[in-house]
Amino acid sequence: MPVKKSSSQVEVLKGKLDISRSGMGFVIVEGQDKDIMVKPNEFGKAFHGDMVRVQVSKENGSSSRRVEGKIIDVTERKQTEFVGNVEVNKTNAFFVAGGEKPIPDFYIPMEKLNGAENGDRVVVKLSRWDKTDKKPQGEVLSVIKAEDEGDLAMKEIIIQAGFPLAFEADVLKLADSLPDTISREETKKRKDCRDILTFTIDPVDAKDFDDAISIRNLDNGNYEIGVHIADVSHFVTPDSILDKAAYARATSVYLPDRVNPMLPERISNELCSLRPNEDKYTFSVIFQINNRAEIKHKWIGRTIIHSDHRFSYDEVQEIIETREGIHFKPILLLNDLAKQFRQERFDNGAINFSSTEVKFQLDEKGKPIAVVVKESKDAHKLIEEFMLLANRTVAEYVNKIKVNKEPIPFPYRIHDTPDDEKLKPFVAFAKKFGYLFEMKDEKQVAESFNRLLKEVQGKPEQHVLEQLGIRTMAKAVYTPENIGHYGLGFENYCHFTSPIRRYPDVMVHRILQQCLDKDLKLDNKMPEKCKHCSDRERAAMEAERAGNKYKQVEYMQQFLGEEFDAVVSGVSGFGFWTETVLHKCEGLVSIRDLNTYDDFSLDDSDYSLVGARTGTRFRIGDKVKIKVVAANLTKRQLDYEWVNEKAGAAGISKTPMVKKSKKAEYKGKKTAKKAG
Repeated sequence: MPVKKSSSQVEVLKGKLDISRSGMGFVIVEGQDKDIMVKPNEFGKAFHGDMVRVQVSKENGSSSRRVEGKIIDVTERKQTEFVGNVEVNKTNAFFVAGGEKPIPDFYIPMEKLNGAENGDRVVVKLSRWDKTDKKPQGEVLSVIKAEDEGDLAMKEIIIQAGFPLAFEADVLKLADSLPDTISREETKKRKDCRDILTFTIDPVDAKDFDDAISIRNLDNGNYEIGVHIADVSHFVTPDSILDKAAYARATSVYLPDRVNPMLPERISNELCSLRPNEDKYTFSVIFQINNRAEIKHKWIGRTIIHSDHRFSYDEVQEIIETREGIHFKPILLLNDLAKQFRQERFDNGAINFSSTEVKFQLDEKGKPIAVVVKESKDAHKLIEEFMLLANRTVAEYVNKIKVNKEPIPFPYRIHDTPDDEKLKPFVAFAKKFGYLFEMKDEKQVAESFNRLLKEVQGKPEQHVLEQLGIRTMAKAVYTPENIGHYGLGFENYCHFTSPIRRYPDVMVHRILQQCLDKDLKLDNKMPEKCKHCSDRERAAMEAERAGNKYKQVEYMQQFLGEEFDAVVSGVSGFGFWTETVLHKCEGLVSIRDLNTYDDFSLDDSDYSLVGARTGTRFRIGDKVKIKVVAANLTKRQLDYEWVNEKAGAAGISKTPMVKKSKKAEYKGKKTAKKAG
């Protein structure tokens, strides 16, 4: 959006700088169709990913050729810490950044080396880059003493996503100084729930337990069920250095072998973690519910709880299946209510998408030794439904509060309706398999999706339609503009239940308490904060994908030259992606290799690659046989080769007439979107 126009025939726009591998820059301005090209000598003080102000001449902007601009200011840094190597001689020291994106060398004052020696791999922080400085100046935060190549790769992924590897000393000092005692004065301000049966249900390896459930029978025949959430906002106060560190991160990052936390471990794993047999401060939503899952009463407020037991998901699942074990009656009751809530959601328009999650089993050094497919069972769904109920209840409560007839600034979690441009080709594609969509309104679209997802189970086209259906969906984001959550079928929704790992939940807690106290402090920076949290969430997700991809490549290195059954997971003009059935590891079969058999081209309408001579077709969801031919850890890239089984059955050689390089030639196309 334009931020300034002047009579000097120039326009200043604000956008995000994207630097290509070639070194050319492009500023992406929200609401503009075309990016603004920026030559390397016009970057000013900007790095890849920074929010910048770019100056464009009006004559330039009105011409038919590509718009060019000059960066005049950096408004927000994507990252201030970088990974690379130091070059040290007798009088000077410089930092040379690693990674694919060009970054200028940093000058490092000798007193800021912090023990780093020539050639060391280091984390460097940008300390200054004044107008008079030819080079950015930095200081070494730490020398990376990686255990191995994998440890270094995970650290680089975190840094490149814009997340610091560690907390600054003053942040840790403040966290360590926070008292862990339960004060009598604070207890008087809260509802005391310590005598009610309460337990947590989490993954077996979890350390930060941020939610608990309590349950007891009431004299009127109903059940009182409490959803209790760690009261992070009691310890992390607005504008404190702890708060600023948490906001900058906005989320924890979960990689296959580690967590990069939003908050120091003193808070996340000790003070706020709802560990068994300890009194803890919580923020709670307490319901009165009958056995038909009808909610008769709701209460929201700060509490104090005492968890009686820590369950893992596997333990609860066993109790549900065997109908025996510790606290089996309340768990079975909660499971029954959760199933009723779930069915009610789908009846009201929620969409029943499910996705397969893969987890790596690692050895003591972090090396992947097995791939485990994570199933969402009743134990997971039990917790999910009660967390959804609490989130929706809080959002409904806040949404009713108005100031001067206007809604108060609040970080809603919204999910827009499907984009027609994505939905229409999907509907046409689904029709080829006999699945019809009603598109008169949003509810009918949701009902059509659920009908399709139910009918497609176990059929050959299940994978392709599920994956393409998910791709038609908008991305959920945080915003004060409450348009509801289409995927969940909720008119009001927010994130309240995970404040240890998500900053929006901390904001929700604070605003919620202001509402309860009738002491509102309206935050006019809410849109900016919501966008920041959405951006950080997206960066964390990209880092998590990169971490998983690295472990996939690391795991598949042992299978070079071996053949596996696979499923086509995406297609493009330069090949198709396929995922092994056994390991769920995705790699690319390049068009270069395919064209030794036939001339293949992309058929957008059918999400497939088609051979001109033979008619051979590769479509998302198709089963194929592949050979693992390359596993590049540096690029986090797997290359597969298609095994032509039909040719082999006919007595024809399965190998192409002309032997080509097995490594896919991406040529900068790594970021190209998969068809669909």
